[in-house]
Amino acid sequence: MCLLELKNINKYYKLKGNEKFHVLENVNLAFNYGELVSIIGESGSGKSTLMNLIGGLDSNYSGELFVNRKDIKKLRKKELDRYRKNEVGFIFQSFNLIAHLSVLDNVTIAMTLSNVRKKERIKRAKEILNDLGLNNHINKKPNQLSGGQKQRVAIARALINDPEIIVADEPTGSLDSKTSMQVLEIMKGIAKRGKLVIMVTHSEKVASFSSRIIKIADGKITDDTKGLKLGNNINEVSIDREKAKVNKERQNLNIVSAIKLALVNMKEKLIRNIFVSIGASIGIMSIILMLSLGNGVKAYFNNTMNSYVNPLVIEVNMPSQEDETIDLDITTIQKPDVNTSKSFEEEDINNLSKIENVSSVEKGFTAISMGANSLSYNGKSSNLMRISTISSNITTSNIEQGTFPKEGEILINKSVSDKLGGGVIGQKVYLHILINQKILKKEFIVSGIYASAGADLTAVMKSTFLNYSDLEKFYSENKYKLKPNVMYINTTSAKYATEIKEKIKELGYSESSQELMTSMFNQMISILTYVLSGIAAISLVVSSIMIIVVMYISVVERTKEIGIIKAIGAREKDIRRIFVCEAFLIGFFSGIVGLVFTFLLMKGINIVSNKLFGINLVLIKNSYGIFGVVVSIVISTLSGLLPANKAAKLDPVESLRRE
Repeated sequence: MCLLELKNINKYYKLKGNEKFHVLENVNLAFNYGELVSIIGESGSGKSTLMNLIGGLDSNYSGELFVNRKDIKKLRKKELDRYRKNEVGFIFQSFNLIAHLSVLDNVTIAMTLSNVRKKERIKRAKEILNDLGLNNHINKKPNQLSGGQKQRVAIARALINDPEIIVADEPTGSLDSKTSMQVLEIMKGIAKRGKLVIMVTHSEKVASFSSRIIKIADGKITDDTKGLKLGNNINEVSIDREKAKVNKERQNLNIVSAIKLALVNMKEKLIRNIFVSIGASIGIMSIILMLSLGNGVKAYFNNTMNSYVNPLVIEVNMPSQEDETIDLDITTIQKPDVNTSKSFEEEDINNLSKIENVSSVEKGFTAISMGANSLSYNGKSSNLMRISTISSNITTSNIEQGTFPKEGEILINKSVSDKLGGGVIGQKVYLHILINQKILKKEFIVSGIYASAGADLTAVMKSTFLNYSDLEKFYSENKYKLKPNVMYINTTSAKYATEIKEKIKELGYSESSQELMTSMFNQMISILTYVLSGIAAISLVVSSIMIIVVMYISVVERTKEIGIIKAIGAREKDIRRIFVCEAFLIGFFSGIVGLVFTFLLMKGINIVSNKLFGINLVLIKNSYGIFGVVVSIVISTLSGLLPANKAAKLDPVESLRRE
């Protein structure tokens, strides 16, 4: 039965200039199942080139090469890969075992590329290795084996996918005479089981064991004679072929298998990969640390600001007028009318009261002036930049000394207290207010000192606070009417606050000055954080270059390994996937290492900041950790694409020649 047929095969090698070397000339051969064929010739005769063509490693030739009546020259790339994986098995003179893999892994790698289940491929490999007398060596590395044992491992690898053709390049060339006889007997046994075994050799002694001897010289077939009779049963051969067809319905290398192979490969250069991961983790650590530092500062500021307000109270202001101009006349600056801001009317108050989950509304008033209002005590006077009414928004944390003001009392901040000489709590003071261009005076008792949030303007503004009813009475006594220019909305639960604030904005009102300030400060912190993170990210560029260099070195070091894997049927996609998975794993481990380093730094920094300031300066969010690991993986994987593509494009014939 004809299995393999070569018709008018011609092959040329390009030399310098336009010269060509005719390495194979009009080769016409046919091979059947169960033959043990020796192709014999001197070095340079073309026998190895012929082997590469039959094995599907080289498609750059003219003529036709049929396997089971299918011209493999016309096969697409992925079909040719499948042909090498399933239909042909290679046995090399120098064994070409992968040094860092065990005997078992060297044999099963072809089945791994076919995505065969682990249990099935191990069972199959152990059966073959047992037949070849290697059952006690399956966990050894190739450097722990003798030459004969290595060649038997290579034979087991060639047989693992049950190919129909076995191509052996000088299978006894590196062996002593006794071991050579053992290997030749194995070859004869393989042929008896119905396989087509083609041995390329220059030894007449090896050829004498064959059922057919083909001589080649200068690229031409010079002789084709029959040798020993093997005694094959052609019916058993047909049965084996049918079994092989069933067993070869397999898939390709998947991501999980590629990651497992990548892990095994990375283990071989463990120390180098650890240092690469640590180096790459520095950039990730810097970014996570900058983001966490910004988050810590922002959290401290927001907590401080929130501690000075009642979470159940929402401040509402009238919207600013875009067409409103600022009068910079010097007299206006000295004595402005403090009651010129837009006021809330009854309709506005009713609209706010109707908002869902609002329990009550409070009227408020705030006046900002430059030198018009003042407070006097015992012959001393302090200008007031701000006069505000007390609301539920002020909490006990706002009181540094004393108590909340009752009727006829006021609260002053430390700036005013210092200006008046201190010791004014419980003392009578006079409040001077400019109303409609008239300075009006009223006596009050100081109930306490107001404490401002660190970033609140009232920390530096000279301010005083009094009850709305007292200020309204003051206005009324002087025949003026006080209208609120700020409202305080009370809710039963803080969970409704966000919803109420959204509704307030929909109605066209503005949020509190404190919220505006907090938002502005948070935005500033965010911008600064992103800038610092961007600077830290420069180290990621260095990391990516380092990964590219390391991966390119890995490709060069493993060129022969790539050639071996391609020879046993790996697709370009498989090679690319293995190297990309290695880059992915470097990125993953770098991200994890960076995250661990950041947590350790956070602990150290927070211990110091707690001792000095009583705060946690660095706060890592889960999202920062996830972001850091993802960025590390993406950058590392992208960095590995070019080296992986180079590895995938390597020519298998040239790769196998690499020492």
